[in-house]
Amino acid sequence: MSDIKSQTVEINKSEEEIFNFISDFTNFSTLFPSQVKDLKITRDNCSFSIDGMPNVSLRITERTAYSCVIMSAEDGKLPFDLKCCLEKVDEETCQAQFHFNAELNMMMKMMVEKPLTNFLNLLAEKLKEIKA
Repeated sequence: MSDIKSQTVEINKSEEEIFNFISDFTNFSTLFPSQVKDLKITRDNCSFSIDGMPNVSLRITERTAYSCVIMSAEDGKLPFDLKCCLEKVDEETCQAQFHFNAELNMMMKMMVEKPLTNFLNLLAEKLKEIKA
């Protein structure tokens, strides 16, 4: 199993606020970069494409209150999970990190690791900018 991670970011919001935000895909439009196209969102489902990559369809499959949200691929072409883990720092601050988990052969991992890490880092950085 390949686990590609974002940097860990500290956010000036409680883990409850961030958990509630990431538990609803309709909030994700503010996180995605401008390269994301064909965005379709409901509370539990999201699909989009990025130039040069196939369409991605995600469903929120698990919500563990205030600590983790797991999103899983729906199309089956490349089964993977995208997880956002939260950790409380204090009453008004938390840390967040995204994890991409998939069965990738060595060649595929070499091809996708850098762009995926950049994408996950972007999502993590954008979490720091959300409004309550």
